[in-house]
Amino acid sequence: MNTTTVESTADNTGIAGLWRNTKGQRFRYTCAILAMALTNLCMFGAPIIAGHAIDVIIQNDFSYADKTLLQISSWFAGQSFVSYLWTAALASVLITTVGGVFLYARGRLAAQASENIARNLRDALYRRLHHLRASFYDTADTGDLVQRCSSDIETLRVFFASDVIEIGRAVMLIVCVVPVLFSIHTTLAWYSLILMPILVVGAFIFFSKVKAAFEVTDASEGAMTAGLQENLTGIRVVRAFARQDHEISRFAAKNADFRNKNNRLIQLMAYYWSVSDFFSMAQIGVVLFMGAYFTLQGSLTIGELFIFMTCVAIVIWPVRQLGRVLTDTGKAVISLGRVNYILEAYPEPEQWQPTFGRAQGGIDIRGLSFAYPTTNNDEPVPKDVIQELDIEIPAGETLAIVGPPGSGKTSLIRALLRFYPYRGSIRLDGHEVSELDRFWLRSQIGVVMQDPFLYSRTIIANLVVGRPHARQDEIFQACEEAAILESVQAFPDGFDEMVGERGVTLSGGQRQRLALARALLKDPPILVLDDSLSAIDTGTEKLILDAIRKRKGKHTTIIIAHRLSSVVDADRIMVMEHGRCVQLGTHAQLCAEEGTYRRLCEIQGALDESIAADLTSNNLTVEGS
Repeated sequence: MNTTTVESTADNTGIAGLWRNTKGQRFRYTCAILAMALTNLCMFGAPIIAGHAIDVIIQNDFSYADKTLLQISSWFAGQSFVSYLWTAALASVLITTVGGVFLYARGRLAAQASENIARNLRDALYRRLHHLRASFYDTADTGDLVQRCSSDIETLRVFFASDVIEIGRAVMLIVCVVPVLFSIHTTLAWYSLILMPILVVGAFIFFSKVKAAFEVTDASEGAMTAGLQENLTGIRVVRAFARQDHEISRFAAKNADFRNKNNRLIQLMAYYWSVSDFFSMAQIGVVLFMGAYFTLQGSLTIGELFIFMTCVAIVIWPVRQLGRVLTDTGKAVISLGRVNYILEAYPEPEQWQPTFGRAQGGIDIRGLSFAYPTTNNDEPVPKDVIQELDIEIPAGETLAIVGPPGSGKTSLIRALLRFYPYRGSIRLDGHEVSELDRFWLRSQIGVVMQDPFLYSRTIIANLVVGRPHARQDEIFQACEEAAILESVQAFPDGFDEMVGERGVTLSGGQRQRLALARALLKDPPILVLDDSLSAIDTGTEKLILDAIRKRKGKHTTIIIAHRLSSVVDADRIMVMEHGRCVQLGTHAQLCAEEGTYRRLCEIQGALDESIAADLTSNNLTVEGS
C-alpha cells in the first residue's frame, strides 16, 4: 500500500510551514530571485543614465556625463551633445529590454515553482484522503473538504507564484537603492526614507488584523460551499418535500454571512490602500519639496533630483505593496493550516507483513466487542453496539444475519473490514484480522450495500472497478447472475450508458443489481450482501438468490436482510439483538423454537397472506366486473 507520510510537527504551520513547502522548488526560486536582482539593476540603470543626460544638457558640460557612454558616443559621431543623447537613449532602451527579459524569466520560474507546489499539495491531499481513518469522515463536511483541496490550494498557489518574489523584491530594492541615494546626497536620502517606516509598520498592523478577518471569511465560505454541495446532492429530496424555498433561504443566509465577512475584509483592505496611498504620495512630495530646496541651494543638480524622484517612486510602491503581500501571507498561513488539517490527520496505520495470496474465507469471531469512536475526548465512552460476540463461519458457508435496526449487523461488517478498531478477536483463515494489511484484507471481501455508490461513469466502468481486466464473458456472466444483463442491454448505449451522478439515472433496484454484479465480477473469497436486495422485487430476488446458491462453496457469503425470503436457504441464520447473538441455526430449527426469528416469520407470514388475499380479492373483482 502506497501512502504519503507527512510529519505532524509545528514546523508545518506558519511561515516555517510555507518555507517547508518550497522544498524541491528552491533552486527555481533562487534563479527567479537572481533574475529579479538583474531586473532591478536594469530598472535603476535607465533613470541613472537619464539623470546624467539631463545634467549634460542643462549644464552644457560633459563632466556630468557617464564616462562609458561618452566614450561610446565619441566612437560613433565624435563628442557632441546630439550623439551623447542618442547613445543615452539607445542605452536606456537596451537596458530596459534586457530587464524585460529577466522579468519574464523571473515570472516563468516563479510560476513553474508555484504550479509544482500546488500540484504536489493536491496529490498529497488526495492520497491522504484515501488513507484517513473512517472516523475522520464521520464528522467531516464534504463541501469543506472540497474547499480545502481547491480554494485553499489556489490561495497557496497565488502566494508562491507572486508574493514570495514580491517580498524579496521589496527587500532587494531597498538594499539596492539606499546606497545609491546616499552616494548622491546624504541629507535628501534621509528625507527620502522618512515615511517608509510608517508604511512598513502599518503593513504589519494591517497584516495582524486582516489575518483574523480572512480566517473567519474562509470558514464562512467553506460553510456556504458545504451547504451548496449538500443541497445539490440531495436536490431530488428537496423537490420531493417541496423544500425549495426553505433551502434557498438557508443558502441565502449563508451567502449573506459570507458577504458580510468578506465586506469586512474588503473594508480593511480599502482603509490600508487609502492610508498607504496618502503616505506614499506624501513621501514623493517630501522628496520633491526638499529636492527642489537643495537644487536651489546648488547642492543637488536637476539630473540628480530626477534620479532621486525616480528611485523613490520605484521603491515606494513595492514597500506599499508589502501590505498586500503580508495580507496574502496571512491568507496563505490560514490556508496552509486548513490543508494541514487533512495532511496531519491520522491515517490508517500501515502494516507491511507478507500477504497470503487468496484467502480461503474461514472467519472465526471470539469475544468481539465494538463501539464507534468519539471525536471529542470529553464525551463519555460510547456504548458497545456489539458485545462479546462469538461465531465461527467455515469457508464456503452462507450465513444470514437478521435482527432489528441497531442490533449491530452492519457494525459487524465494519469491524470485519477494519473501518474501526475493535476489541476481541476476528480471525481470517487463522490470521488475526487486526494484524493483516488493510489493503489486502479488503481486496478479499466484496461488499454490496443497501444504498450502493456508483460513479458518474459508464456502466462498464462501474462494473470493472474491482477487476479492471475482466473478460467480456465474465462481465456478462456476473450481470446475468445479478439479473441486470437484460436491463443493461435495453439501454440505448448498452454497457457504455452513462449512469449519472451516484447512478441517478438508474432505479433503486438497478443500482443494487449493478453493485451486486460488480461484487460478483470481483469474485472475492468473502461476499457480503448488506440488505442489498431490499429494492428488488421478489421474482428478481429469487433469480439472484438461485444464482448465488449455485456459487455455494465458492464464496463465504454473509447476507444481512430484513426480508426473510432472502435468508431461508442460508446454511445458518444468526439473529442479533442489542449487539448479541440471541439465536443461531437453520431456518427450520429457528422456526421450531420460541424466539425472535419465529415471531418475525409469523409477522412476515401474516403480511404475505394478507397481500395474497388482497391480490386474490382484486382478481375476483376484476373478473366479476
